[in-house]
Amino acid sequence: MQDYLVPLNEQQREAVLYTEGPLMIVAGAGSGKTKVLTTRIAHLLHLGVDSFRILALTFTNKAAREMKERIEHMLGNQEARNLYIGTFHSVFSRILRVEAERMGYPANFTIYDTEDAKSVLRTIIKDMNLDEKHYKPAYVYNRISAAKNNLFTYKEYRADFSIQQEDARSNRPLIADIFEAYSKKCFRNGAMDFDDLLVNMYIVLTNFPDVLAKYQHKFRYVMIDEYQDTNLAQYHIIKLLGALNENICVVGDDAQSIYSFRGASMENIFQFQKDYDEVKVIKLEQNYRSTRTILEAANNIINHNQNQIKKELWTDKEHGEKIKLVCTFTDNDEGKFVSDAILENKLRHHYNNRDFAILYRTNAQSRSFEESLRRSGIAYRIYGGQSFYQRKEIKDYIAYLRTLANPRDEEALRRIINYPARGIGTTTLNKISLHAQENDKTFWECLEIAHELGFKGATLTALQDFVMMIRNFQAMTEKKNAYEVAFEIGKASGLVRELHADKTPEGIGRYENIQELLNSIKEYTETPTEDGELLELSLGSYLQQITLLTDADENKDEDQNVVKLMTVHASKGLEFPCVFVVGMEENIFPSSMSLYDREDLEEERRLFYVAVTRAKEKVWVSFANNRYRFGSLIQNDPSRFIDELPLALVDNSMAQKPKSKTVFTKSNNEPAALQQKKIPTSSTNTTHVPSADFKADEPSRMEQGMKVEHQRFGFGNILTLEGPMANKVATIDFGTMGQKKIMLNYAKLRIVE
Repeated sequence: MQDYLVPLNEQQREAVLYTEGPLMIVAGAGSGKTKVLTTRIAHLLHLGVDSFRILALTFTNKAAREMKERIEHMLGNQEARNLYIGTFHSVFSRILRVEAERMGYPANFTIYDTEDAKSVLRTIIKDMNLDEKHYKPAYVYNRISAAKNNLFTYKEYRADFSIQQEDARSNRPLIADIFEAYSKKCFRNGAMDFDDLLVNMYIVLTNFPDVLAKYQHKFRYVMIDEYQDTNLAQYHIIKLLGALNENICVVGDDAQSIYSFRGASMENIFQFQKDYDEVKVIKLEQNYRSTRTILEAANNIINHNQNQIKKELWTDKEHGEKIKLVCTFTDNDEGKFVSDAILENKLRHHYNNRDFAILYRTNAQSRSFEESLRRSGIAYRIYGGQSFYQRKEIKDYIAYLRTLANPRDEEALRRIINYPARGIGTTTLNKISLHAQENDKTFWECLEIAHELGFKGATLTALQDFVMMIRNFQAMTEKKNAYEVAFEIGKASGLVRELHADKTPEGIGRYENIQELLNSIKEYTETPTEDGELLELSLGSYLQQITLLTDADENKDEDQNVVKLMTVHASKGLEFPCVFVVGMEENIFPSSMSLYDREDLEEERRLFYVAVTRAKEKVWVSFANNRYRFGSLIQNDPSRFIDELPLALVDNSMAQKPKSKTVFTKSNNEPAALQQKKIPTSSTNTTHVPSADFKADEPSRMEQGMKVEHQRFGFGNILTLEGPMANKVATIDFGTMGQKKIMLNYAKLRIVE
């Protein structure tokens, strides 16, 4: 047996050795899927498969880099460097650089990130004299992105009756026109946004049979990580690439499908078994991360979902501590509890800050935890803040580099043409832009003939000086590497001088960020080749690399000794010894937008499952009885998902309802000091204890007027029933617990005879 096979369990080894034919690996949380995927690639190389015949697609550059490093370590050579391992976007952009001219794009096309795309849309919305407050660029971008992920062009978008009806109902009937203008402008600028990298990859494979044949023969083995996160466009591209050999291996977990809002379709993982004959399905159910208690709780949570591939996670680890259920009076109290618990566990059990993660449903919930951590002197970091490459000074500097690589890029040109100030105003830019549109020219082509457009005096001189400066920089790229060009740009353009002159703390920070950018370019140009020789990489390749960075790729300080605060979505793929899952209240987690649709509610449950399975040793689940909103305390019900934690696995000694206390709320008419409001709470200290013979009855048996029992709210009377059976909602009066609206399919009610 090869050494690399020894550490694998039976199912992992089976997945590695099954190399021919379609294979689906259902990999539960913490089951070692990355180990399986990398070992499988190493095994193919060991069998003599050429590295350039293997394609492995991931969702982050970080995951791709880790896979390459592991394979190198396993084989003890550098063959892994020739593998096509990368994100969908990075691999497809690499292929499109070769094939783009077939579709009329330059080989050095610009890649627009999300902010660039929104900026282009903002300009188009303004040019169309539309109200930006109504046609918000972010909203329009999301509509266009969703359409592209489903392989809709602007023509198909316009022709789809249901889409047009939806836009009309939202009183935004001109989105199709904006979509068309945006598509044409990107093409004219020689630019693709992130979604275009998928759409154009699909187009080049379907419209050019020779290209499809080329890559089908090139990639004999295709592997996909996190298959449950793929969208329709990715699904079709994968199917096309794997159609010839059918040596396609997908790795994923339907229970961790949480990105439908980005266009991901969990149906892809179910469809895989229908797309290929004799698909081999291997389930990885042994977990190497969490205690038995955590896994049993997670299994119980996800088993409430109907739409799933059944599996049962297990571990050889000890049972571990029970999950601690915590109830606080307000969200501020919840923040204080968490910081106190961190301090206590650091003192008693010698944990470090880095061992703790605070996970919440939305970024807006971070405030109370930030304040409490600061007061307690606990170092922390919020994930999901502004990316380094999204900072204004960085985008300004990179816009210069983008212009050299692709002068057709109007978005970059407009950003730098008057920064630092050169006396080229908005009126001048609008005149140039209008001439470009009317004459089907690029912005740069119009700049080159500024003397023919009626510009005179200082304005004409400024435009001509700018064009000459850019041409000089372009000439430099033929003789100098990316770092040398970037350094000269900062000096000759006056950009670095302007930043250096600002001695405010913010100005100093911006100047330091520019130095860090130059350092990253220097590091990139000094990347060694396989022979140890330094490779002077091009400006275009550097720009492609940084544009395609994901949030996960930028977390360079993940080893710093800080408590990590993040949304549950951002935590996927990470693990921590201790996890606080906070804000577990109805209308927050699950979100209010998901309460009346089974599929949406099941995704929220998968999100809770992901949160719990991030933990290795300890889990706290907390909720607040009252949460500040708009200056007032609003009473909340605990999340329905809390009921799905098995009682035997939960320590609810901290889930007692806090005693009533006086709070102050703001009023439009009276000062806060004069507005006292008493918020009552139940006099009981614990939640309802279910009857010994408690067994949930079928929802179809429930009728108006019946007396029922709920595991937590106790006994109540059904007042009304609304909606179809699949999503029937009951309004139930639980006496001292008040009236509750409950979905019958999830409520687990017992009819009291």
